[in-house]
Amino acid sequence: MKSISSLLILSVSGFFVSCTTVQKTSATSNWSKPKSYKPGTANRRTVRTTAYSHEENEPGAYGRKNAIGTTLRYGTVRSAAADWSRYPLGTKFKIVGQPHVYEIDDYGSALVGTGTIDLYKPNLSLMREWGVRHVDIQVLKWGCFEKSADILSGRTHHSHCRSMYQNIPARKRASTNPDRSGGFFTGR
Repeated sequence: MKSISSLLILSVSGFFVSCTTVQKTSATSNWSKPKSYKPGTANRRTVRTTAYSHEENEPGAYGRKNAIGTTLRYGTVRSAAADWSRYPLGTKFKIVGQPHVYEIDDYGSALVGTGTIDLYKPNLSLMREWGVRHVDIQVLKWGCFEKSADILSGRTHHSHCRSMYQNIPARKRASTNPDRSGGFFTGR
C-alpha cells in the first residue's frame, strides 16, 4: 500500500501554520475524502438553518449587536450565528441559489453542539417567514478558530461559551487555519 502526503506551510500574520493535504492510501484507490464528498463540492454541505432577530428581546441578547460587539448586518453581507467550535468566527458562506454572503459573527446558547446555523433577520416577520429550513451552503472562506477561542476564553463563566471553547481542540486554538482534514473541513 502506497501512502503519499505533502505538507503545506502558510504564513498568516507572522504565524506559520501547517496542514497536511489529502493522502492517497493505495496505488489503486482514489484520494481519501469524506464519505459525503462529491467532486467540486469540498466546501458544500446541507445544514439546518433557523432565523433570529434583534426584535426577539431574548435574555443575554445585546440589541443590534453581535457577539463581537459590532452591528448585526443585513445587506450584501449578512450576519449569522453558529457554534464557533464547528463554524468559527469569520466563516463566510452562501446559501446555494441566493446572492447574499453570510458571515459567522455571532453565537447562541441553543446552537452549541448542533450543526445549525442561525441567520439574522432585521424583524420578526422575516424571522418567522424563514422558520426552519435545510439548505445547501457553499463555504467561501473558513473563519479563525484562534480568534474564536480568544473571544470565548474570557466568557467561559457562561456554560455555552465554555462548551464551545473546550470543543475547539488546542491545535485549532493555536492555529489560524481550521481546514486541516486534507482540504475538507468535516466538522464534528
